[in-house]
Amino acid sequence: MPLRDLALALAVVTIWGLNFVAIKWGVSEVPPFLLTALRYLGCALPAVLFIRRPAVSWGLLIAYGLTVGVVQFGLLFSAVQLGMPAGLASLVMQMQVFFTMVLAVSLLGERPGPFQIGGALVALGGLAVIGVEQMGGAVLLPLLMTVAASLFWAVSNIITKRAGKVDMLAFVVWGSLVPPIPMLVLSWLFEGPQAYAALAHISALGIGSVLFIAYGSTLFGYGGWAILLGRYPASTVAPFSLLVPVAGFASAMLLLGEAVSMLEMLGSLLIFAGLVLNVFGPRVLARWRSPK
Repeated sequence: MPLRDLALALAVVTIWGLNFVAIKWGVSEVPPFLLTALRYLGCALPAVLFIRRPAVSWGLLIAYGLTVGVVQFGLLFSAVQLGMPAGLASLVMQMQVFFTMVLAVSLLGERPGPFQIGGALVALGGLAVIGVEQMGGAVLLPLLMTVAASLFWAVSNIITKRAGKVDMLAFVVWGSLVPPIPMLVLSWLFEGPQAYAALAHISALGIGSVLFIAYGSTLFGYGGWAILLGRYPASTVAPFSLLVPVAGFASAMLLLGEAVSMLEMLGSLLIFAGLVLNVFGPRVLARWRSPK
């Protein structure tokens, strides 16, 4: 991979890690449902005017927009507002890898290998350790909400797989037309008119967070990722996503001063080990089995 593309890959995963800090800053000023609506308004406009709609049905676009924008990020933003640490959220969201595997087995008939199963068990053990740490604490509910958000990320992955080979950036942009109205309605019902009043007092940091979440994390992030996937095999690009939690934890500690307990660290290491086993295990086995 040339230095230019390596720099792009590192920039994308760093931005995706920083995104969790931006979410933390954003929900401190804008209620989560309204923030989700603003995120997707920013993603869709004005990009939808310049990017051609992907060759998929409206049903798939709506299903994608609902699972990602309404459920996944509605849950994640709410969890972060309720106290889910940004760094830990960046790691727990990677459980989508294993949820995707389970859904692919049940819905698409795919068969996971021993490394995928072993990696999932190791990661679930790490999640259980973190759950024990938070048992009875204020972060248990946000933790469960984040796990649920990662599940719906996995559901959106299956929907994307059903769409076939499409322009991922176009798919994201046009799918972003779906969440704003449901999220604005949910915001009015559950967050009340005062949610909109908060926009009158939003700080420069809050505005920057919204812009970063919409344009940096989503449009630049997904756009850059789509470029990389177009140039290289998925097996070459996918491992870079393992750096997202690294960037998430580092930025949360540096910018938010988040501390990590010993049990949280142990659980996080187990989840990360499960991810590494899932991604690299099959390659190591294939090389070991290949004739010398």
